[in-house]
Amino acid sequence: MRVILTLVLLTLFNVDFAQEKFDVAVVEKFQKELNAEYADAKTSPLLAEDLARFKALDFYPINEKAFVVAQFIRTENEKPFEMPTSTTRKPMYVKYGEARFQMEGKEFKLNIYRNIELSKKEEYKDYLFLPFSDLTSGKESYIGGKYIDLKIPSGNTIVIDFNLSYNPYCAYSPKYSCPKVPLENDLGIEIKAGVKKFHD
Repeated sequence: MRVILTLVLLTLFNVDFAQEKFDVAVVEKFQKELNAEYADAKTSPLLAEDLARFKALDFYPINEKAFVVAQFIRTENEKPFEMPTSTTRKPMYVKYGEARFQMEGKEFKLNIYRNIELSKKEEYKDYLFLPFSDLTSGKESYIGGKYIDLKIPSGNTIVIDFNLSYNPYCAYSPKYSCPKVPLENDLGIEIKAGVKKFHD
């Protein structure tokens, strides 16, 4: 089975992940490219009947407050583990670090992971994976949570823009195998940013 979301990553890696300030144009580009991919039968994860009716994904309004510059803590000597997925597939991941940040006056922590097999590919050697869920999950956004693509930071901070969060392919079709959001990455806050759920 092909690497989950490889096509999404190829387009999203054009985004300037080194940005330290919120940029509406970056989010608009992300949304445009994601819609274009989902509208194309060659790259879309949508079922045929959904693709036939597809016009655009439903995004939350672009939200500057959903952009955070988090403290990045590299976690050394972590043991690789089998990441549970929506199927029996168990890809190997390793916890790469922790992101600590504030939203609405509260402190939060998210674990950031690295896909071991994917990291062996030159184009993904700096790729990091951030799965998360929040209080909108199962309501306005997909019940299984969402993903954000990151790159290994050069310093001790990392930008997390929740406006760039997207649904796993499993939100659109049962034929995909998607990593499940670890319980430690369930946030006790509503994050109204990124892609909303596809079906009610």
